Amino acid sequence: MHTIMTDIDRTKFLECLGNQTQRLRKERGLSLRQLAQLCDIDYSDISKIEKGQRNIQISTLLELTKGLDIHPKDLFDFDIEN
Repeated sequence: MHTIMTDIDRTKFLECLGNQTQRLRKERGLSLRQLAQLCDIDYSDISKIEKGQRNIQISTLLELTKGLDIHPKDLFDFDIEN
């Protein structure tokens, strides 16, 4: 059975995830360095994630959610533009 996810380009998904990460960080008034201090991720890696330049592991996603103080599902609450 195919789902809508089969039609999603990986690059576009990473860009959308990055945009969501950046939006949530800015909503909380956090700089890249401040977020990095709240989780176990280097600020330069967070920058790459926000630009959609980094394919990340589940453990990195969990660290981001801890730093942003959100539920993991909130990190994926975005529409993927075609």
